[in-house]
Amino acid sequence: MGETMALFVPAEPGPPDEVKRWVRTIGGAESNVACNLPTLGIRSGWVSAVGDDPFGRAMLREVASHGVDVSACVVDPARPTGLYVKESGAGGSPVRYYRAGSAASGMGPSLLDRLDLDGVRVLHLSGITPALSDSCLALVRALLELPRGDRLISFDVNLRPALWTGRDPGLLAELAAQADIVLTGDDEAQRVWGTGDPAELRALLPQPRTLVVKHGERGATLVEGEPLFAPALKVDVVEPVGAGDAFAAGFLAATLRGATPLERLRQGHLQAAVTLLTHDDVGVPLPSAVVDTLLHADPDEWRSARLTGEGVVRT
Repeated sequence: MGETMALFVPAEPGPPDEVKRWVRTIGGAESNVACNLPTLGIRSGWVSAVGDDPFGRAMLREVASHGVDVSACVVDPARPTGLYVKESGAGGSPVRYYRAGSAASGMGPSLLDRLDLDGVRVLHLSGITPALSDSCLALVRALLELPRGDRLISFDVNLRPALWTGRDPGLLAELAAQADIVLTGDDEAQRVWGTGDPAELRALLPQPRTLVVKHGERGATLVEGEPLFAPALKVDVVEPVGAGDAFAAGFLAATLRGATPLERLRQGHLQAAVTLLTHDDVGVPLPSAVVDTLLHADPDEWRSARLTGEGVVRT
């Protein structure tokens, strides 16, 4: 559940005030997770609100094209679909957001009336949604307070400093403490909890069953008992955007399948790696035989593997 926006990327070089041609795509952390899951054999749905406009219709169509159920999304007749603009086509380029007053920012607890959570095994939220508006914060709190049964709530901190201007990002710590699975980058954790160290973070966040701390290109640590670190797969990076969402999808898919702790981290790394190889937010799945080999590789074999546009090579 969360906002996805229309994304405009320059189709030609030059400063943004001189660019005349743009490519329109979409971008959103939670929908990225939803779109990755079907490639891993997991059924998913995306819940959000879009404007009754061409961007909103395109968004619903594109997310659904990945096999995602979008039937619970709201089409708001009064508020527009949010959008953002990348100032250049390069990875990591500056981004300008135009999301104030967007349809998704109008989401609130009344959205619960549209949701059928029967049979839902994981509800994935992020720290972006509560930063959009007071009503979105109330929605996230209401979701965290619902009876869960066997359903898990996954919470990706996804700190966006620009959204927290004048507000206390420490609120994310309160929300994360109510989830079953928490994913965070060590840099994000440093800003929210004052530490990016997995053991120290676990002491500050004892409630969730599962804590995953991502360390960028180094790897990730899973804390469900003793911390377990798994190095990331080496990859020829084309575009870094979307890799964290892909990691979350891979980790959640492996968790739902009852995989071992190491396999869960490696599945996250593999899904992130195929996304890093493309400008798209969902990469082309690796052959199942390659995935199986890497998931069960010994530490030396894993460390020597490198994912390129040509496939897996040994270094």
